[in-house]
Amino acid sequence: MNILSASEVVLFAVKIEETGQYFYRTFAEKLESEAEKEILNYLADEEAKHIKIFETMLKNVEKFEPSISYPDEYFAYLQAYADNIIFVQDTLEKEVLKINNVKDAADFGIRRELDSILYYQEIKSLVPEKEKDLIDEIIKEERKHFLKLSLLKKEL
Repeated sequence: MNILSASEVVLFAVKIEETGQYFYRTFAEKLESEAEKEILNYLADEEAKHIKIFETMLKNVEKFEPSISYPDEYFAYLQAYADNIIFVQDTLEKEVLKINNVKDAADFGIRRELDSILYYQEIKSLVPEKEKDLIDEIIKEERKHFLKLSLLKKEL
């Protein structure tokens, strides 16, 4: 069953990356060590790279137009939905208070990347067959970020 279009999923992906970027930048501000701030800002920059990659993907995919009377409300709904997955704003603020060092932040990021990968694997079944490759590209990018975080954690 095709419930979502790839463009919707890419919009979700952009929002998830924006929230992840917010998390890393917010936590970096909490640190005193310049070296640790640099690591967290690097992670935020990685999220920014994903945003650009996903926005480029969005330009190359057919724009989704909902077949309902109120498209603005529909996209507001999608935005609210994206706000409540993976990097949930309220959860982020609570997590920032709990995290005491860069290793904790890397662990948190690794968990979020794994959650994202699982989310996209599940949601892939909801898009048309011809758009599944785009979802695979998103998963590939998330796996790259997961690997970078895992390697970073080993170095800490």
